[in-house]
Amino acid sequence: MIQQASAENTNNMTSRHIDREWAIILAGGDGTRLKSLTRKISGDERPKQFCSVLGGATLLEETQRRAALELAEERTLCIVNQAHEPFYAPILADKCPANLVAQPRNAGTAPAILYGLLRIAAADPQAVVALFPSDHYISDSRKFMNHIRTALDTARVRRDVVILLGVEPESPEVEYGWIEPTPSDKGNAKVLGVRRFWEKPNQVLAQVLQLRGCLWNSFVMVASVQALLDIIESATPGLYRAFACLTPLFATRTEARAVTQLYQSLEEINFSHQVLAQLPQRLAVLKVSGVSWSDLGEPKRVMASLDMAGIHPHWVDSASPQFA
Repeated sequence: MIQQASAENTNNMTSRHIDREWAIILAGGDGTRLKSLTRKISGDERPKQFCSVLGGATLLEETQRRAALELAEERTLCIVNQAHEPFYAPILADKCPANLVAQPRNAGTAPAILYGLLRIAAADPQAVVALFPSDHYISDSRKFMNHIRTALDTARVRRDVVILLGVEPESPEVEYGWIEPTPSDKGNAKVLGVRRFWEKPNQVLAQVLQLRGCLWNSFVMVASVQALLDIIESATPGLYRAFACLTPLFATRTEARAVTQLYQSLEEINFSHQVLAQLPQRLAVLKVSGVSWSDLGEPKRVMASLDMAGIHPHWVDSASPQFA
């Protein structure tokens, strides 16, 4: 009986932890750099996240399925751009309205992330959140989400730190951001400190960074909702105050009008450059190995990812040489 009670107690504790785990999927970008390719694939102006870039499902659908391996769909928010409604509406038709965060326009990643985080904090101040861009190729979703599970478990204990997933580099890529790790003082060999960021280094520097054990910045991150809000407030206090004023209006009829007014005056703010890079001491990095990853930001990376995955969509045969 004691053993049974102990097991039940453990299950209840695990359930409570999972109940506090949330996901944010970032799907509000315009996909400008990939428009030449997505136009050929879809025949219209839809951004890449609403396009079947890798054949079959759209990138947004693939991201949803990947996140759902560890995180409940009812606690997964999708951040979109109202201008893209014709493209996201069919994909997200079954999503609860409360889990769809529609921005009046694209104002960069920082406002999108902050808006979603404040929505989650209003519902669950003790939440742990995983953030996923919706434009990545990942060779093995299960292995990748196992790393997310490690990050979620770590973030529950280390509630003051933001954990980035850093991918073990396969090449000295000059178009990615790089994370230079430093040994952690917490004794966790999987989670390291962050010394600094290197954004789009030249070829020589990229080679040096790879040799030094630096990691590609996947822009996938996990942290308590409070840790994420704290670093945004520290790095961009004006942006934080502007959005925090909206909190009492969430789920009311005046929220949409107030958000529209706010976005009219917003400058574009990049979360990686203007938040993360400013506060490396508040960050940690979890090394992702054994998984191939690519940011599908350019046609050549899409073609390389298709080749790596052995996928041959119908549009490849008619693709222009510039996409190869």
